[in-house]
Parts: sequence; C-alpha cells; structure tokens
Amino acid sequence: MKKKTKYNYQKKKKGQSKTLTISLLISAIIMTGLVIWLGMNDWSVEKSTKSFQKVINQSAPVVEDSELAKEEPDLAEPPEVEIGENEPEKQSPVKEPVKPATTPVKPAENDAKEPEEPVKTNPKIDNGGYIEGQKLPSEPTYVQEILIANKKYPLPSTFAPGEDKTARAAFDQMAAEATLSGFKLTAFSTYRAFDYQTTLYERYVARDGKEAADTYSARPGYSEHQTGLAFDIGEVNFEKHWASSSFGETEAGKWVAANAHRFGFIMRYPEGKETVTGYMHESWHFRYVGIEIATDIFQRNITLEEYLGI
Repeated sequence: MKKKTKYNYQKKKKGQSKTLTISLLISAIIMTGLVIWLGMNDWSVEKSTKSFQKVINQSAPVVEDSELAKEEPDLAEPPEVEIGENEPEKQSPVKEPVKPATTPVKPAENDAKEPEEPVKTNPKIDNGGYIEGQKLPSEPTYVQEILIANKKYPLPSTFAPGEDKTARAAFDQMAAEATLSGFKLTAFSTYRAFDYQTTLYERYVARDGKEAADTYSARPGYSEHQTGLAFDIGEVNFEKHWASSSFGETEAGKWVAANAHRFGFIMRYPEGKETVTGYMHESWHFRYVGIEIATDIFQRNITLEEYLGI
C-alpha cells in the first residue's frame, strides 16, 4: 500500500515539473519575440507599439463608400451669408458692403466754397409746402419782428441785405468758445444772393429731379440764406462732414447743437420736423434769431414755425 502511494506522488510531481517546463519555454519564446520586435523598431517601445497597432488595423474590415456617406458633412467652413431684403438694394450675395442709397455729394469745382446738398433719393415728405403759382412779394415778411423765409413766405428777388453783421459777431463769439473745447468752427456758407440760389436750385433739379430737390434745396426767393441770417456750420479740416448729416454725429456737431442757442442760433431744420419745416433734417444749418428766442425754442424743442404759429 505504501509503495502505491509513493508511486502516485512521484507521478504527480513529474507532471507538475513538465507543466512548469512548458510554461517557462513559452515565456522564453514570447520574451525572445519581444526582444526581436524591439530590435526591429530601433529599441523604441512607442514605435514598437504603433507598429503592432498598424499590423492589427490591417486586418480590420474595410468600410464601404455607402457607409461613409452616412457620416455628418464637414462643417469646418461656415456657409456664406446672403444679403437680406432690408439692405439698400436687392442684389446677389457679394463680399463687399453695399453702399447706402443716400450719400453726400462733393462740392462742384466751380463753387469750391459752396458744398452741394446731399442727394435725397427717397424723400420723407412730398414737394409740398409751396403755394404753387405764388408770386414773389415786393417786401419781405416779418412775424413778431422776425424775418421769415420759408415755403409759404418768400422774399423779393431784389432783397439783398448781405451777411448780417450781428449774426456774424455772434458766430465769431461761438467759434471762439468752441476752440476752448478743441473745435475749430467755420461758417462755410452764409448769405446767398437770389441769382446764386437760382443757379444752385436748377443744378439740383437737373441732378435729382424737382420733387427730390424741393426736400433739401429752396427755390429762388424762398431760401433762408438770402436773409443773411442763415449760417451753414462745419469744422475746419473736416470738410467731408460739411453739408452732411454726419456732421451731427461728430463731437463738433454735437457741441454746436447743444450750445448754439447760447449765442442766438437755432438748428433750423431739426430731425423729425420735416413736415413742419418742409425740408429734410440738416444738422449743419443754423439760423440767428437772438439769444432769448433761440433759448426758448431750444428748451421747448420746437421749430421757428411752431414758435411763431405759422
């Protein structure tokens, strides 16, 4: 009985030794393969790993084109934005910005001191305000001792007072104070004779048509410039803003709008009062009426027509 037990023990021990030998042999083969693989990849573990992954991927199944088509499109490039219908003009998509329909016009070469009025292609008011067939009077009209020149009250063609000296003195005083704030103001257009206004108005009619011209330029005999009390104001060295609505957006234009009444001037054609004055907004056109009246009109935010009730 003891011999049989001893035999079984030796047989079991021999089997374990054989298994251990095989395991060691397999481990040696694997280690030898790893060493050879490392040697083939310049002994770099990272390079050996990538090479192994590449071998594995080569055995992966090929993706068909029909499956690729199901993937989401490449959105690296944003789609082009088309110009909406609210732009000045309906056009095909373009890369350059669309210029606005209304742009200031440079002064005519033969009248360098007289910048042209801005083009008004879409007037907010009609060409009304004038009394069609009305003849020019023989005497100018005064209401509450204020000289009037508008679409209802014209001036005689012979009325030629020249630039008003009191208005000029008031402007010079305003310009002097403006320099303390860093603004150099100039009055680039003041008195205009009847004949000169005729030339300007006819030029604008030829360029833009009568209906449009009547919204920004007075007919001969109806211009405030003929009174000698109207001053078109701008800033020296900033001629691009002369006779342009952009003047009101400049710091100099804002200063004049806020301080002109202290020197007797009012903005004659304010924004939002087109149907009252008969003309489009002009941020550069100021009229001398005296400090007391100008201050009252400024504080009440009204026009000369509304102040006089005409």
